[in-house]
Amino acid sequence: MGDGPPRELISLADDEGNSVTVNVLGRDPRWTAGLDAEIVVKTPFVSGRIDLALYVSRLESWADALDRLDAGEDIAWMEMSSGPSIFVQLTGERDCPEVVVEDEGGSMVTVRVPLVPPDDWIADHRQRLHQVMSYWVPMLSG
Repeated sequence: MGDGPPRELISLADDEGNSVTVNVLGRDPRWTAGLDAEIVVKTPFVSGRIDLALYVSRLESWADALDRLDAGEDIAWMEMSSGPSIFVQLTGERDCPEVVVEDEGGSMVTVRVPLVPPDDWIADHRQRLHQVMSYWVPMLSG
């Protein structure tokens, strides 16, 4: 990951140019218990980004979501909170995994990104989460 702080909490991409990432940008200067982050969607058809606030309970709920995905369940991450939500459907409308990013409370836009992640993607994301939490959580208060 280099010498700097871990940046990518989520990085799902395929060979077709489709990707959904959640990037940690750093501490939120207005809120000591939070991190500034962004969700970035890139496809050959549409691309976009949206700001996201991360805090310890959201990181812990991502760990739970990874456990459910590993058990073969679809997940909704941050669905009941303000701001954007991420859904992972293991068998989407096109018979492949899909990541759905929804900004119902803001732009009212939903983007569905079909992609086939590599076989080890859940283990990779557990490692990403561990790196983000090990680096950032000790700095967060509240």
